[in-house]
Amino acid sequence: MKKSNLFLTGLTLCLFTLNGCQEDSTTDNTIASKAQNNTGAVYVMDNATSGNNILVYNRSSDGQLTAAGVFPTGGLGSGGGLGSQGSLIIDEDYLYACNAGSNEISVLHISKSGLTLVDKISSNGIRPVSVTTHDNLLYVLNAGGTGNISGFTISDTHHLYQIQNAIKPLSSSSSGAAQIQFNESGSQLVVTEKATNSILTYTVSISGLPSDAVVYPSVGATPFGFEFGKNNTLIVSDAFGGAAGLSALTSYSLNDNGNLNLITGPVGNGQAAACWVVVTNNGRFCYTTNTASGNISGYSITNSGALELIDNNGINALTDAGPIDMYLSRDSKYLYTLNTNGHSISMFRINNNGGLTSLGNISGLLAGAVGMAAE
Repeated sequence: MKKSNLFLTGLTLCLFTLNGCQEDSTTDNTIASKAQNNTGAVYVMDNATSGNNILVYNRSSDGQLTAAGVFPTGGLGSGGGLGSQGSLIIDEDYLYACNAGSNEISVLHISKSGLTLVDKISSNGIRPVSVTTHDNLLYVLNAGGTGNISGFTISDTHHLYQIQNAIKPLSSSSSGAAQIQFNESGSQLVVTEKATNSILTYTVSISGLPSDAVVYPSVGATPFGFEFGKNNTLIVSDAFGGAAGLSALTSYSLNDNGNLNLITGPVGNGQAAACWVVVTNNGRFCYTTNTASGNISGYSITNSGALELIDNNGINALTDAGPIDMYLSRDSKYLYTLNTNGHSISMFRINNNGGLTSLGNISGLLAGAVGMAAE
């Protein structure tokens, strides 16, 4: 996720963090994802250096969002782009947040009365930018310093405990790490590295220990965000250094032994700086935010995992300026983007054919806000 104003601004906050791509707080707000009149919620990190906070937006049955409160993570944000996907994730009734400014991970419980801080722990590295969970395991990707991945167990009370010997290096001390995620079975961890054009896999043992990294060259340049589709299909965004017109997605097959093989791609969309990737629950469609172009590209996914553009011009929908983070509602009916230059959230309904219908924008985010999750 580098030469017009849009290009410089978008890539500085989304992609080219390679060297590292509000409301007042309330105590009595009810998160209506747990209330009768609402069907879900969207969560955004403000990433403030004075104290990282989670902004909560209630989602109504028609996909519209309403601000519902601001809750501290107990850590510090970085105040700028993280060049990553997955700095804030949701797993059942818990949020896991990267505090990139204080090198910590926070765990917050979601309830009717709001978000409650459950635990906060060192990320065992510098500048955590992405987290992933599977069963009782959590792994974090630290992109600062020499970079590493670090593992934790999640207790029954959702406190985090470091796993001894579960810290592994990346392929390079200047890799530009972008995302970490478990595959569906939890047997593999995948990491993308923007600066090295590499995709890493780590085999995870039953006890939660990772192997050394196996390094695969990315087919497309500057691999950024990714998501898994059906049958362990790995769909990766290729930012191509932010070059105009080269934004693309590539799909791979990943087996439980960590073998990565190309299915199709890079499938270009004619836009610039592909960033986040999301896949619908039914595995039929996927979307990427094109940060420097200010839009979303949609793809259909065949049974074999091949990708095809939904719209020939590569533009499914326009967003506000600088879309980076993106998330689907839990039923895959609605799509939301965090727009770093527009300081806003764009809202869309997903149509049966994979097309997107705009539901408008919500403004007022802090500059430097990153991280989005939804239910």
